[in-house]
Amino acid sequence: MRLFGIALGMCLLASVAGAAELIQEPVYVGGQDGYHTYRIPAAILTSKGTLLAFCEGRRAGRGDAGNIDLLLKRSIDGGKTWGKTQVVWDDAENTCGNPCPVVDAKTGTIWLLLTHNLGQDSEAMILDKTAKGTRTVWVSHSTDDGETWTAPREITADVKKPEWTWYATGPGIGIQLKSGRLVIPCDNYVAGTKARQSHVIFSDDAGQTWKLGGVVGPDCNECQIVELSDGRLALNIRSYRGAKGRLVAHSADGGESFGELFVDPVLVEPVCQASILKLPQEKATLVFSNPASTRRENMTVKLSLDNGRSWPYAKVLHAGPAAYSCLTPLPDGTLGCLYECGDRSPYERIVFARFAHHWLPKP
Repeated sequence: MRLFGIALGMCLLASVAGAAELIQEPVYVGGQDGYHTYRIPAAILTSKGTLLAFCEGRRAGRGDAGNIDLLLKRSIDGGKTWGKTQVVWDDAENTCGNPCPVVDAKTGTIWLLLTHNLGQDSEAMILDKTAKGTRTVWVSHSTDDGETWTAPREITADVKKPEWTWYATGPGIGIQLKSGRLVIPCDNYVAGTKARQSHVIFSDDAGQTWKLGGVVGPDCNECQIVELSDGRLALNIRSYRGAKGRLVAHSADGGESFGELFVDPVLVEPVCQASILKLPQEKATLVFSNPASTRRENMTVKLSLDNGRSWPYAKVLHAGPAAYSCLTPLPDGTLGCLYECGDRSPYERIVFARFAHHWLPKP
């Protein structure tokens, strides 16, 4: 089986030269539909096979604060076409962002974790406590396949420590464990020290309540999580420890605690968000995407057949400027990647890439 998987991985690598085997189309384009910039993509497949593409719609500029709305487009044909933009959350001049959805496979409910701050409060002001408000944590959900959403409900008191200032959910997606637990990757800053940390929150009651899980740090923040074939969780993390690659931490208790951080030098990064996904029906196959460079450029997908111990296969989606990304399975068994890219800047548009069926390893 392993030799078969390796052979298929080599076929995957060999196929990257064929441009016709990769389909990419813009989903959100800066300057269109009343928004200066679209950022922070998150893509997830619902239980009914609908693809949801979330992002932040930034009204006046590219900055992380200000009038920012949480947006969504739906696709019922695996990302070939997209419906009209839905506004999930618009709080006047304030910042509604960091979408991090997760699907409860048992109920079909889509839970959407979010963060909020006053539009006048920048990250720097929140960190040094000169802001009028702080960063708060919210949850919304949909029971009709993403067509409508509940009004966001605040859960800050349940998942944020008093000494934390900045807080972010995701960005990217959460996961559901084999146990049924819902897990959302997050990050925070500690007041006074301004230490960057990563953490998770989880729900054991189908999204009704959320609790704080394990925390790791310092010198790390935005993260994504996967459940490995042996039941452990792997937290894959943006690093501020120099040009050595992504940080990784494992959990053996469903995310309630994590072991020591270590560096994966193969997963080089420019200090940027990334995406990691365990392929459905595959025992130990992981897919990873990020700007594989020391600059925000060269959006690349990597493939591991051994739970992330090695990454022998890689494919470039966009060699030019690129930043955040989110991988997702598609209804036909192929893969998609929703990511930021452009010609002169990484933040010109959000594109959806679809990978040909034969790229994927077979069980």
